Amino acid sequence: MGAGLGGLSAACHLTGRGHDVMVLERGEVPGGRVGLLEMGGYRFDTGATVLTMPGLVEECFSALGARMADYVEIRAVDPMYRACYADGSVLRVWHGRERMSEEIAEVCGRSQAQAFGRFCDWLGSLYRLEMPHFIGRNFDSPLDLTSPIRPTIDLVRLGGFRRMAATVASYFDDERLQRIFSFQSMYAGLAPYEALALYCVITYMDSVEGVYFPTGGMHAMCRGMAAAAAKGGAELRYGATVETILRRHGTTGAVTGVRLDSGEVIAADAVVANPDLPVAYRMLLGGLDAPRTARRGHYSPSCVVWHAGVRGLAPDDAAHHNIHFGAAWDDAFKAILRDGALMPDPSILVTLHSKDDPSLAPEGCSTLYVLEPTPNLDGRVDWTAERERVQSSLAARVGALGYPSDVEVEAFVDPLDWERQGMERGTPFALSHRFLQTGPFRPNNVDKRAPGLVFVGSGTVPGVGVPTVLVSGRLAADRVEEHGRRR
Repeated sequence: MGAGLGGLSAACHLTGRGHDVMVLERGEVPGGRVGLLEMGGYRFDTGATVLTMPGLVEECFSALGARMADYVEIRAVDPMYRACYADGSVLRVWHGRERMSEEIAEVCGRSQAQAFGRFCDWLGSLYRLEMPHFIGRNFDSPLDLTSPIRPTIDLVRLGGFRRMAATVASYFDDERLQRIFSFQSMYAGLAPYEALALYCVITYMDSVEGVYFPTGGMHAMCRGMAAAAAKGGAELRYGATVETILRRHGTTGAVTGVRLDSGEVIAADAVVANPDLPVAYRMLLGGLDAPRTARRGHYSPSCVVWHAGVRGLAPDDAAHHNIHFGAAWDDAFKAILRDGALMPDPSILVTLHSKDDPSLAPEGCSTLYVLEPTPNLDGRVDWTAERERVQSSLAARVGALGYPSDVEVEAFVDPLDWERQGMERGTPFALSHRFLQTGPFRPNNVDKRAPGLVFVGSGTVPGVGVPTVLVSGRLAADRVEEHGRRR
C-alpha cells in the first residue's frame, strides 16, 4: 500500500526474492511524499530534496538484478552546501576530507581543520557500528539491545549517549562548524542540545558520505524504482485508494487483503502499509489502536515550504543547497520545540535544483525550494490566520538574500497541508527520535494482533530520512518472509 520510497523499496526487495507483489498507489504517479509538482513549465520536488547514501537506492535495484544506471542517473552535488552565517561569513561543505579540510582551514583556521579529521574518524566508527547493529535490523523487544550486548557497550564507549551539541563542540571551538555539523539533528526532530550523539550518524551520511541529486529531480529516483519493480514482475496500480485493510475475523485476526474505495477486494497473504503509521491505524484498521507511542508520543517539528518558479538565474556564488543560519540558535529551537511558536530568527534552506538540472525550469529561469522549520500542529500557530503572512515574510527574506524574486508561479505548503496529505500532527518528519521513540522503542513494523501486517516508512523502524526509509523497505521484506515461514 503506497508507492512512496518505503513502499517501493519493499516492493523491489520482495519482488527480487520471488514474491508476487502488487503495489497500490492512490496517486497517479509513484513517489508518495517524494512527489512532483508541475506548474507553467517548472517542475518541483514536493518532498525530500537532500539525497544521501545513494548506495541504499542502488541496493533496491540490485535486489531485482537490475542496474540503477539503467533507470536513473544520480550524481554528486559539490559543494554539498553553502552555509551562510549572520556575521556575513560563508562556509562551503565539499565532498572529500582533503578538500573540506582546506575549506575549514581557510575559513576557520588550521586547528579546526585538524579537528575535522579526528571528527570524521569518529563519525566513521559510529556509522560502522550503528548501521548493522541498530539501523539495519528489526527489533522484537528492547531486550534485543542486549543480544548481542557488545555493540551496545561499544556505542556507550564511543560516546553515543552523550549530547550531540556537546560532542560536536568537543571537536570544534568555532560555532559555525558546530552548527553545520549538528543541524542534522533536526532530521531526527530534535535540537542539537537535546539529541543524543548517536544521531551524529546522520552527519556522517550527510557530510562525509556526501549529498547527491538524481537527474530530473528526486522524483526521478522513484520513477526509476517503480519501473524496475514493474520490469521485475511487480504489478503497480495507480489511482487505487485503499479503504480498509481486511482481517480474517472482521476487526481481529490475520490480514487477508484490502478493499479499495471502489469496492474491489484484493486478497493477499501479507499487506505492507506505507501510509504514515498512526494514520494507517486510525483510518484503515478499525478496532485496532495504534501503539501508545504513536498516539501520545512526541512528534517532530514541521515546516513550511515555498515552491517558486522565478525569472532569472541564481547568483553565481549560490550552491545547489544553501543554508542561511539566523543569528539565534538555541533560542530558535526552544521557540518551536518548547513554546510551539515560530522561530524568532529562523534559519532557512534554499534549494536550487534547476542550477544543476536546467531542464526543471524554462530557459533563463530558476526553481526555488525554500524550507523553514515550524512547530507541528501541537504548537500554538494558527495557520489559517498566519499562512499568508508567513509566506510573504519568507518570500521577502529570500529576495533580500539575493535570489531571483520575479515570481512566475508559486505554491506554499504549511502544516495543515501536510496533515491533509495524511501526515500525523501536520509534520512530514513523523515521531521525533527521542531515545524512548527510537529502535525497539519506536512503533514496530509488525503488530502481533494482526499477523501479516507490516509497516514501512518513517513512522516505524529505523526512522526518518531517505536512507532510513529505504532501509525500512528491506526490513519490511524480511518481516514478510518471517510471516511466510510461520504460516
